[in-house]
Amino acid sequence: MSVVVVGSANVDLVVDVPRTPGAGETVLGGDLRRSPGGKGANQAVAAALAGGADTTFVGALGRDEAAELLLDSLRDAGVRVDLVQLVSAPTGTALITVAPSGENAIVVAPGANSRLDLGTAQTARIALADVVLAQLEIPLDAVRAAASARNPGALMVLNAAPTRELPDDLWHTLDLLVVNEHEAADLAGTPEALLERVPAAVVTLGAEGCLVARRGSEPVRIPGIQVDAVDTTGAGDTFCGVLAASLARGLDLAESARLACVAAALSVTRRGAQAVVPTVGEVAAARGKAR
Repeated sequence: MSVVVVGSANVDLVVDVPRTPGAGETVLGGDLRRSPGGKGANQAVAAALAGGADTTFVGALGRDEAAELLLDSLRDAGVRVDLVQLVSAPTGTALITVAPSGENAIVVAPGANSRLDLGTAQTARIALADVVLAQLEIPLDAVRAAASARNPGALMVLNAAPTRELPDDLWHTLDLLVVNEHEAADLAGTPEALLERVPAAVVTLGAEGCLVARRGSEPVRIPGIQVDAVDTTGAGDTFCGVLAASLARGLDLAESARLACVAAALSVTRRGAQAVVPTVGEVAAARGKAR
């Protein structure tokens, strides 16, 4: 029951704002918060802490103080970081504004993430995983290398975010695509059209839960659980990490998505990304109440 997450790691610089500024507009915000983030690192923390899987993070960090912040957070969650690459570029940074509704707007400076290049040690660990999970804040060549290195019996899961055009050779390597409604529209137009490219897809719907679609089956709508949202930063990453971990534990796609919805909902009730990921016990308790 092991997961390898191949992806990005960023330091998040977060400020609360009364509203998201428009073009050319300046708004006064609250105090600046600095915390560990990045889609890949967030998902790895979620897979280990909320999903209970043996999790390795494969990514690239700079040789700077920000890297130590990220490594400490990953280790504290029980993520294996022995294969993280240290490169001659600044650790990635995300600039995030959070509105009173909890909705966020994010700009990412990739930095070291754009230098990720899988080597022999990384591909050897990937070959041992039950589930390989990647995103698109890293070079496509790194995603390709991860997909090529996996064991034929393992699942290749791609969270296609931030959205970009995917080449045919990459589509053919995917077992499961995870996207939100906007990303699904960018890639294929409709969830049903995605199934022409991949065997299965999960479309996240925010507070409304998610849609699970598989070739040859009717789509399954998984409802969200109602919570008071404070900050949605990292909610999608929590979803992806728990989904991957649950699949690695042998659960079917629908039940894995249900657990992922619960974990994501719990994560938005607190501020931050990695620091607010719930534990396996918290997810199980909330899942039980939601039945």
